[in-house]
Amino acid sequence: MQTHKNPTIRTGPAPFKTPSFVTNQSPMPYKAPSPPEKPPKFGREGKKWIIEYHKGNHDLVVSGAEMNNVVYIFKCTDSTINVKGKVNSIFVDSCKKTAVVFENVVSSIEFVNCQSVQMQVLGKVPTISVDKTDGCQMYLSKDSLDTEIISSKSSEMNVLVPKGNEDFAEFPVPEQFKTTISQKGLTTVAVESKG
Repeated sequence: MQTHKNPTIRTGPAPFKTPSFVTNQSPMPYKAPSPPEKPPKFGREGKKWIIEYHKGNHDLVVSGAEMNNVVYIFKCTDSTINVKGKVNSIFVDSCKKTAVVFENVVSSIEFVNCQSVQMQVLGKVPTISVDKTDGCQMYLSKDSLDTEIISSKSSEMNVLVPKGNEDFAEFPVPEQFKTTISQKGLTTVAVESKG
């Protein structure tokens, strides 16, 4: 601090200083309250089977379903759903560590926003769709080897096909692609991982 040239000012009281508050705690970040857990739901509403919010339930069985029925599975965790008979489609949305075992599907089974899911078809399924999903194991039957698999924005996908006495051969679904430009347009091919 510099001293003033006028000696009368130097002898007077010190100028006012604002007090500085020292706290040992940093401010607490705002944490949004988690939404309340919803009760599990299992039932049929018209042509739609709804299975929601199940945790750790491995005894969920859809029986008596008809060919025009849709099975909708939402926000289930660590659960197994067994679909008996033939249904139109199965839709798995926002599930974690969930497995779906089914006999026959007329159109498709779809996985959206899922993590670590599995499916096993015992009969036939024409199309498997995987969108925004990390970790999807798809066990096919001998009757479903002509299945089409459509995937986007997903990773860790494997197709397991039967190769004999209840053993499966595992094939990874490509996640990485190479696109080249030519005068005819774009050409995209899967890049195989070597390892």
